[in-house]
Amino acid sequence: MSKFDNDKVMPRYMAIALVLTLVGIAVIGKAFYIMTAKKQYWTEVAGRLKRDSVVVKPNRGNILSSDGQLMASSIPEYKIFMDFQASAFEDDSLWLDKVDSVCEGLHRIFPTRTAEEFKANLEEGRHKMVYDRKTGQQKMGARWWNIWPKRIDYNTYMEVKALPFFNMSKNKSGFTEEIYNSRNRPFGSLAKRTIGGLFGAKDSAYYGLEMSYDSILRGTPGITGRRKILNKYMNIPVMLPIDGADIVTTIDVNMQDIAERALIDELKLVNGEMGVAILMEVKTGDVKAIVNMMRMGDSPENYQYAEAVNSAISYRCEPGSVFKVASFLVALDDAVVDTSYVIHTGSGVQEMHGRWMKDHNWRRGGYGDINVARTLEVSSNIGVSHVIDKFYGKNPERYVKGLYRVGIHEDLKLPLVGYLPPRIRMPQKNKRGQYENWSKTALPWMSIGYETQIAPINTVTFYNAIANNGKMMRPRFVRKIVKNGETVAEFEPEVIKERIAKPQAIKTMQTILEHVVSQGLGRKAGSPLFKVAGKTGTAQVADQHGSYHSGVTRYWLSFSGYFPADDPLYTCIVCIKKTGLPASGGGMSGVVFHHISEGVMARHLKMRVDDAHDERSIVIPDVKNGNIAAASQVLDGLGVKTNNHWSGSYSHGNPIWGNAERRRDGVALSKIKMSDTAIPDVTGMGAKDAVYLLETYGLRVKLQGRGKVKRQSLPAGSAITKNSECLLTLE
Repeated sequence: MSKFDNDKVMPRYMAIALVLTLVGIAVIGKAFYIMTAKKQYWTEVAGRLKRDSVVVKPNRGNILSSDGQLMASSIPEYKIFMDFQASAFEDDSLWLDKVDSVCEGLHRIFPTRTAEEFKANLEEGRHKMVYDRKTGQQKMGARWWNIWPKRIDYNTYMEVKALPFFNMSKNKSGFTEEIYNSRNRPFGSLAKRTIGGLFGAKDSAYYGLEMSYDSILRGTPGITGRRKILNKYMNIPVMLPIDGADIVTTIDVNMQDIAERALIDELKLVNGEMGVAILMEVKTGDVKAIVNMMRMGDSPENYQYAEAVNSAISYRCEPGSVFKVASFLVALDDAVVDTSYVIHTGSGVQEMHGRWMKDHNWRRGGYGDINVARTLEVSSNIGVSHVIDKFYGKNPERYVKGLYRVGIHEDLKLPLVGYLPPRIRMPQKNKRGQYENWSKTALPWMSIGYETQIAPINTVTFYNAIANNGKMMRPRFVRKIVKNGETVAEFEPEVIKERIAKPQAIKTMQTILEHVVSQGLGRKAGSPLFKVAGKTGTAQVADQHGSYHSGVTRYWLSFSGYFPADDPLYTCIVCIKKTGLPASGGGMSGVVFHHISEGVMARHLKMRVDDAHDERSIVIPDVKNGNIAAASQVLDGLGVKTNNHWSGSYSHGNPIWGNAERRRDGVALSKIKMSDTAIPDVTGMGAKDAVYLLETYGLRVKLQGRGKVKRQSLPAGSAITKNSECLLTLE
């Protein structure tokens, strides 16, 4: 017999099953209701609590100089806001209690705006009526109200965040921020147009290496999901961002600074409109410095010079007399002339197919009969045009093909947006055998640098090939790409042309260019410390309307060359655009070249003491008064004779005070007696010894100047008063 009473159990079981069934039906019904009638509401709620596929920006790579110094790097900047719908504003008592101290703090951090102005701005945001999407009604309190209109750096952000009320959590105080990656250049405007820049807060480059290598520097964005848990958002990484790689440029910061200072100084002196300087390493083609200065301001008293356009690669103009080297190199390479060929330039004025060709000294009678070498030394227009017209006049195509052959027309395919390759037109004949785009005067004037358009980067590349014994190197701006300290790609020096001309023609041109500086018009570009080779150039250029005859003459002044001429290391071009006379390529651009070359070569000078030491003389150092025990130890180490050996040290508290006298055969050290009650004489001592000695007497010491003590405000021998102030004047 069963111990359970079915009559009693089954009704209970059925009741429980019925209740559970009803609960299940209710759950399913509620779920169906939520999925249909309440779908929109809960979708909005989910949207507030969950955000999928949030893009995480990677860190942009750095741009480094050739020796690893930062030239462009990303740093965080902040815009700060207030959310006046935060929990702290449900009861305004805390805000009203702290608002004055908050505004005083903001005024201290941002002194250009008063505390009252800050308070008025914040109160305006607190009382602003905004639309609440949840309730569909107007609600008081702006959500993203600007505390300060501009972006601030991290240190300023931390100062603001430490203010009363703002130092609470974001959910309570409403203080929040938006982070931007700002591009910072530690060296300011140095090589600015070449390094490049970004559009404001956007990670979008618009010029320079920043743009050319944007895909490498930018990196790959990541993706993360966000979930709200207990009033906090938790990030759940989906795909981690990959930071951008660094690029190591060929720019040398010190050389760039030397070139920039030299060019700006000359531009200010001659009131130049624009200036360009490029420094290139001969063997590799590495661009070590590239300067692009343009005059800014609407009046002379407001003129400033800044990098606005990369004119070094984009400013195509008629190069002037620096082009004559290419013309004569073609003639030498074709062997139509040699350096002994004599040209009759007469009085400096000569007719060329109906137009007058003039030399720069035509008012002084010209150069008469000169050979090919002297023609370049004195930059004779008549001499160059005569040679080219005589030997290529009937076949100008041969001359232009020669220019293409020596590389002056080469498209360098630079990795910089804005580069414009040269324009040197080729003569073309129609079906009747007549030239369509050519006149008889085109060839003579082209030979001296007119009727062509060439950017400075092409000219310096051509001269670099001459310095490199005929091997033309492509200008290199980036050496390698680095990721996490490891090189991931390296850009080797690239040869454009193995030989631009025959070795003998190159050797002859190298000799001529040395003579241009040593005994020609390029003297001011030279240096007494090393040999320089190069060529001057002065050309009249068109104004902004393309006219040469607007009443004001504009000149393009240039000097291109290399140094040291006997073993070339660097090639350099300097160009200056100015209005009116005086205008001299050698006297203006050549001077800048001189300063750049000497500044750069100063870094290569290695002088040993042995080279300057005269065995017949003894080098006696100048020793200051003071601790003669320390002086004796140093002099013994140098092998300098002293009259006695002294011992003592600061660490043991027993310096020996005395005077040092320089003599012919050594240094005489003499001890002086010190008084416990009188101020000692510290004249002639160094700052370190003088301060140490006086402070042991309980005096307070102030210094003025540098060097050794010339005067002391408290006279030696006077009574000591503790904590008295003694001013030491150093010279």
